[in-house]
Amino acid sequence: MSFIHEFKSFALKGNVMDLAVGVIIGGAFGKIVDSVVSDLIMPLVSKAFGGLDFSGYYIALSGQTAGLPLAEAKKLGAVFAYGNFITVALNFAILAFIIFVIIRQMNRLTASRDAAPAAPTEPPPPSEDVLLLREIRDSLKNKS
Repeated sequence: MSFIHEFKSFALKGNVMDLAVGVIIGGAFGKIVDSVVSDLIMPLVSKAFGGLDFSGYYIALSGQTAGLPLAEAKKLGAVFAYGNFITVALNFAILAFIIFVIIRQMNRLTASRDAAPAAPTEPPPPSEDVLLLREIRDSLKNKS
């Protein structure tokens, strides 16, 4: 088997294609969640903390004066920009929670769909063939 034929066989397997679709959808879903966090949730969190913007928080490491915007402070030297990390960590926590809720709901739907149907309370009556065979068997027993 040639290398190209073997690669084609591998790449077109169902699980590889499923993975590719999952990565593409995951990337799009990540952008949606990032927008939800940055455009909807972070403004509410910022409002709750008195209008603060976490992404601008930093500690100057090169002696910059306090109170400069982050971009200006970075031009003057090294900064420890922990505010952006807080925002990214919050994005991750919200994304993980949303995925947990979706997977939990999918598992519930799958479990209810895969549940075995209730067993009938009494067995179905025997077919006519079985009844005839039983009659023959019983008549042969009586003759002996």
